[in-house]
Amino acid sequence: MQDFQTFLAPAKINLFLHITGQRADGYHLLQTVFRLLDVYDTIKLKVTPDGLIKRVNDIAGVPAEQDLCVRAARLLQQHTGCTLGVDMLVEKRIPMGGGLGGGSSDAATVLLALNRLWQCQLKRSELLALGLQLGADVPFFIHGKNAWAEGVGEQLQSISLAPAHYLLLSPNVHVSTAQIFANKQLTKNAIPKTMSDFSRAANTASVNLANNTEFTNVLEKAVCNDYPAVSACLTWLKQFGDARMSGSGASVFVEVANEEIAHEICQQNPAQVLGFAVQSFVANGLNQHPLMDYAVD
Repeated sequence: MQDFQTFLAPAKINLFLHITGQRADGYHLLQTVFRLLDVYDTIKLKVTPDGLIKRVNDIAGVPAEQDLCVRAARLLQQHTGCTLGVDMLVEKRIPMGGGLGGGSSDAATVLLALNRLWQCQLKRSELLALGLQLGADVPFFIHGKNAWAEGVGEQLQSISLAPAHYLLLSPNVHVSTAQIFANKQLTKNAIPKTMSDFSRAANTASVNLANNTEFTNVLEKAVCNDYPAVSACLTWLKQFGDARMSGSGASVFVEVANEEIAHEICQQNPAQVLGFAVQSFVANGLNQHPLMDYAVD
């Protein structure tokens, strides 16, 4: 499309997720490791002089006024007083509502890209603060590197992760995050871990955190109880390694030794084996966000 510039919005997985407490305002305190993946939504932007912010394509189930991309652009415009506008086209590949951070990543890419296109020149710390107003996962994508996260997910420390290859399954179900966090059987007082604890556990595991029960996703059991499709996907993937759920689901993943093995598993047609609709795709870990250089520290 003429005059549109293209920007990538990567997916993420949570290598583990613990709940260590709950704030007075109801938000849960977490510990997790966010890992960037080379699975992308595509955001196409065209700067306009009229000050209007418009999404020019339809996305099923996402009205433009509720789209985090539109909200991100308006927030940046209001914060900076910028008089320019933008037309945006959002092409989704990351499954929506699957715990892979697609909407949050899209919003972060819009903030990072427009910070340059509109010549706002905000520092990363300012963009991080804006991102947190949009959602707890948005700051991670603005941070731009794999991260150990605490608080509600906004307290971020970069973490070095070895190259990794994954197969992901995303069943066609939408997990209610609020419902899962309200589950009375959920463990909400996990003993806090440290980043060095995680690094030590990961370095002693044969693949990812295989056979290690110290770092898990505490939401997994509750989600599997309420959503049989997620449980079935996990059970099927576990024959190939330490399968885990990302975030509050519904997507699950397994780390394998190389990309070829991931493709071989994918070719087994999981949807046909499981008997219900499921997206399957291969992904590799990224070291940093494609737009890492679009903000200065």
